[in-house]
Amino acid sequence: MKSILVCGLLVFTLLSCKKENISNAEVVKEQNSFISDQSNASGEGLYSLSYQPTSTTNQIVKHKYYTLSYNEKFEQAEWVAYELKKEYLKNGNYKRPYFIEDPKVTTGSADWRNYKKSGYDKGHLCPAGDMEFSEEAYNDTFYTSNISPQRHDFNSGIWNRIEQKTRYWADKYNDIYVVTGGVLKDSDKKIGTEKVSVPEYFYKIVLAKSGKEHKAIAFLVPNKDSNESIYDFVVPIETIEKMTGIDFFPNLKNLKSSKDF
Repeated sequence: MKSILVCGLLVFTLLSCKKENISNAEVVKEQNSFISDQSNASGEGLYSLSYQPTSTTNQIVKHKYYTLSYNEKFEQAEWVAYELKKEYLKNGNYKRPYFIEDPKVTTGSADWRNYKKSGYDKGHLCPAGDMEFSEEAYNDTFYTSNISPQRHDFNSGIWNRIEQKTRYWADKYNDIYVVTGGVLKDSDKKIGTEKVSVPEYFYKIVLAKSGKEHKAIAFLVPNKDSNESIYDFVVPIETIEKMTGIDFFPNLKNLKSSKDF
């Protein structure tokens, strides 16, 4: 009887260990799956979870080609982050789809009808123009979690110039990491039945690797028309962090942003 009990205990222990190992393997696989999604067969990508900003809402939504932190209070993302590789810079000439709600936002992303007759554009945070290397990636930018109310002259003007410059940097550095969002405040103007906030300022932060070092440039731009140089809106990353409560690169110590990019 004693030997039977010992054998039974041994079998139970082995099965428990095997189950635990499978569970751990599944966890590791799940953790790595998002990182691997951001790279492609041509080589290791810049994207890493270590670059991901902090979230003030703890509602981080991961799509295949970009990640966002959704803020239900303001009915939009407080940031959208993505990798932009040189090889992504293509003109897919895809048909522009309709905006739809993001099924991955557990609290529900804003309905596109909030923007109807509001006088504001449905401004992409991750631009559709950065994702034309694939129809899947392009279509994924048309979730309402990836838009924010922007004045048309801002969206088609100074903001468009910064987006074009961002593509230039992707070509220059081969691989960059971009974080974009509006500075969200209770005092913001609201539109639509869901009271979507209209940010007074938008920011864009671009991170690149130069050798073994990281370098960055950060923009803070009023949501209005401007003919000024984009470099007139360069600010330290710390300025945007103080305004938003977000730590943009918590694992990159001593990272400084400047116009020298």
